[in-house]
Amino acid sequence: MGRTQTDVVIIGAGIIGSSIAYHLARLKLRVILLERCDIASGSSGACDGLVFLQSKKPGINLQLAMESRKRFDLLARQLPVPIEYKATGGMVVIETEAELTAMRQFVAQQRESGLDVTLLDGDQARKIAPHLSEHILGATYSPLDGQVNPMSLTFGFAMGAKALGARVITGAAVRGIDITAGKVSAVETEAGRFETDIVINAAGAHAPEIGALVGLGIPIRPRRGQIIVTEACPPILKHCLISAKYIAAKFNPEIAKTGGDGVSIEQTDSGNFLLGSTREFVGFDKRTTTDGLHRIADKTAGIIPALKQVNVIRAFAGLRPYTPDGLPILGPVDAVPGFFMAAGHEGDGIALSPITGELIAQMIATGKRDISLDDFRLSRFADKGQKIEVSNV
Repeated sequence: MGRTQTDVVIIGAGIIGSSIAYHLARLKLRVILLERCDIASGSSGACDGLVFLQSKKPGINLQLAMESRKRFDLLARQLPVPIEYKATGGMVVIETEAELTAMRQFVAQQRESGLDVTLLDGDQARKIAPHLSEHILGATYSPLDGQVNPMSLTFGFAMGAKALGARVITGAAVRGIDITAGKVSAVETEAGRFETDIVINAAGAHAPEIGALVGLGIPIRPRRGQIIVTEACPPILKHCLISAKYIAAKFNPEIAKTGGDGVSIEQTDSGNFLLGSTREFVGFDKRTTTDGLHRIADKTAGIIPALKQVNVIRAFAGLRPYTPDGLPILGPVDAVPGFFMAAGHEGDGIALSPITGELIAQMIATGKRDISLDDFRLSRFADKGQKIEVSNV
């Protein structure tokens, strides 16, 4: 096997790794993007395309999402692949009085963070989305939400990086990361050895496996999400939708355990509906289940009754990289100089991919960044009493 010298090695060619590669290549760094399977072969190729701001926690996570959203229009012009981005606006539908109470507080917090979002009653919501069920009590609406083709965006980043000089190597499973004089020095793969001072772990749900190669315990778990794809239909849904319970299930694992997954609904450019989604801790099992798909079908049809007349053509499942506090792990790992984290976005990877790639690239190229990522560092878990192991390797 050959030996190559480069500035940066990125492990994982999903949406996050590909975005980082693109932004580093724009800054003229030598970049190698490694993927053990193929581009977008993990969760980035098995998810919906929501660029949803209303689902983000008020504070730094929402701030990142709002900054990220500003970049999609430019990326649609820059990237060599059509990404099908649409600023459709989005709604969070409310079905119970308890959800209405919670969303009043959530909206107030989001507005304080600067998000353009409005709370609507049921009649106002149905005026915007006429196909909503009569039982919907209300909804929140933001014109800033939108949707994109996640696979096209991932390939756009990867091919854009390649056009700028980056090397994209698939079928390159990582076997080891060398440490010399206490610092990262090389990555050993099935495709060869790549000598570098900087390694970025963007391996999604598999990030703990990469972390283990340098003695790190990384608190990321796979969380399965099943999605239904329907036949193409005439346009009946202008805005992308999620349920208020989706937000609760995202941030509270106990709700997901009791079947309170919430739903997401979007109609693509081709007319197909993507209906999701479960939130299940089942290890790395990516199979769909009859129970999970029935739950999705029942809940989405309850919100938009017209879906009862639409045929399902297929279903799939992906593994979201879950962290205990619902926030990604980003930035350098002090215990392993030269080792960076960029994983754990769970369902936020598509929406946060532009800003994540830009900030990680800035940090590596210049040592500075426009927005601090200190709140996202791996060390935060040790600060909360969780053990982050570092062993001699």
